Amino acid sequence: MTISNNADISTTWCNNMKFQYISPASCPEHFPTWAKAAVSTNQADPFCCSPVWQLAFHDAFGPKRRLFIEESSGSALVFAEKAAANGKIYLTPIEPHWFFGCPLLGSDSCALLSAALEFLEKQHAPAFPEIVISGIRHKGRLSRRLLRTFGGSFDFYLYSAGIQCAASLHGGVDGFLSRRSANHRHKLKKEYRSACNSGIYFERSLPSSASEAGAAYSRMLEVELSSWKGIGRCGMAEPPSRQFYDIMLRRLSASRQGRVIFARHEDRDIGFIFGGKAGNIYRGQQFSYADDWKSFSIGNLMQMEQIKWLCEEGAKRYDMGPLVGPRMEYKTHWTEKKMPIQTWILKRK
Repeated sequence: MTISNNADISTTWCNNMKFQYISPASCPEHFPTWAKAAVSTNQADPFCCSPVWQLAFHDAFGPKRRLFIEESSGSALVFAEKAAANGKIYLTPIEPHWFFGCPLLGSDSCALLSAALEFLEKQHAPAFPEIVISGIRHKGRLSRRLLRTFGGSFDFYLYSAGIQCAASLHGGVDGFLSRRSANHRHKLKKEYRSACNSGIYFERSLPSSASEAGAAYSRMLEVELSSWKGIGRCGMAEPPSRQFYDIMLRRLSASRQGRVIFARHEDRDIGFIFGGKAGNIYRGQQFSYADDWKSFSIGNLMQMEQIKWLCEEGAKRYDMGPLVGPRMEYKTHWTEKKMPIQTWILKRK
């Protein structure tokens, strides 16, 4: 197998399948099968399986890593190489930090990986001694396929586990609210009255070009710097997170799938909420609000405004990401779906 340089894509053929090493990351629209498989294969976190999320992470956090991507017959494998201190090369998800996405998508993805490994071995290329696979649903189809396909040549180890949470948008806003507690609904009504009396209003932004995305992101960063996260220098204004969300929003603008709402008072942005859609599923990314407005529950109000927008568009699910740690407890009031995921390490026997 040849390895590409710069932005070229090098390919080689084996048994009618094409394996691609690419560097640096190409555009998401170059991978239609990958994008479709992310939303059509019952993933716990479809957006974070998509090219938008994965390639934005690559560009911001590890642009020098070589990517190993293959699409065939509705399935995709999407990995990156990781060089270890011992000089060996491992295969990991492109996003190996939070392990939200899955690098094997579709019913043929395990077969694709098996064929790729066999091909590399025939070419006397370095074999991967370990393969990290994230986004595995417990007792799901992928876990069974992995055991069936690789059980003879690899040992399996559990590396990490987590829970992704989501809310159904079935029935629109009324349906969503009917699945929230009476206390939560009462609290929202009270917060809306207070915000309205104080002159707070909301502005939607749907960037449709890189320049529009850049302008929206600049406004978001201004809010972030005035929030407790910005003041504490622990939010998305700090690199490489700053670059990650910037790249993501610009990528989303190409397909008009980014969704940003600003909370405003007079002529000032005092809050924002940001996320993106993968098919009919929305995945929240970040929200923030000015520290001097924290008593007005701006975060809750922006969440509800985003849900209203999504329901108008016919979205079917609102994904809110991981449900881990005390700072994530607020998500229990907004979601009713819990989807456990695991990350496995496959080690050659």
